[in-house]
Amino acid sequence: MTGSLIFLIVLLAAAAWTVAAYNGLIKYRVETENAWSQIDVQLKRRYDLIPNLVETVKGYASHEKETLERVINARNSAMGAAGGSEAQRAVAENMLTGALKSLFALSEAYPDLKANQNFLKLQEELTSTENKIGFARQFYNDSVRTYRVKRESFPSNIIANMFNFKQREFFELDETEKEAAQKPPQVSF
Repeated sequence: MTGSLIFLIVLLAAAAWTVAAYNGLIKYRVETENAWSQIDVQLKRRYDLIPNLVETVKGYASHEKETLERVINARNSAMGAAGGSEAQRAVAENMLTGALKSLFALSEAYPDLKANQNFLKLQEELTSTENKIGFARQFYNDSVRTYRVKRESFPSNIIANMFNFKQREFFELDETEKEAAQKPPQVSF
């Protein structure tokens, strides 16, 4: 009788541990999905701002067709990657960020464009959105790190493998952004 009682207690403890580990993994997976959806909200806002920005720039810098097409193509590519993996989307979004930087650099060559209130408002909104994307990306990466630690730590890794919890990828900077972040700023007086 005591042997079967001990076996039952051990079995119940193992079942309780399995349920707790499984629920912990679910919690962190849902957190990463929520964090990704926050990025999605800001990316959608950015996609919506870009056509207005391109139209505004077109009026002032119509012979900058190549830059405008690059922005439009990068936007379309990023929107097309929406159904892909986090890594595919990160690559497409980084391309769009680079294209937008070159578009904003045009304003330096066109003083009338730089003074246009619509352009300034769109630039401000896009800058604000880029900042929100940065914060959302940081929150997502923090969530992924927490999920990965839980998923890869013993003994949770046994449950993760048993129930096929997939690895999540970080939303990382591309190589040019990494290099730019590591360079000290240039200051001239």
